[in-house]
Amino acid sequence: MIDEAAALGIARTRALENGWAFSEPIQIWLRRGWFGQHDRFEIETNAGHRGTKARFTIDAQTGEILSQGYIPR
Repeated sequence: MIDEAAALGIARTRALENGWAFSEPIQIWLRRGWFGQHDRFEIETNAGHRGTKARFTIDAQTGEILSQGYIPR
């Protein structure tokens, strides 16, 4: 299982590859998997504020990005 720091690094790398802003504050949630599903990290940049946001869902077992999205403004 990966930790929060590794999940954040994966998200930051993907954001840079896509040319997306990756701004503070950053919020990370660990969501527990149900009935045999893996736990996952949900990451949101610019958390709690309006404007540019990048969001990622990362499998906590494998480090695979399950979903990603970007709001440019």
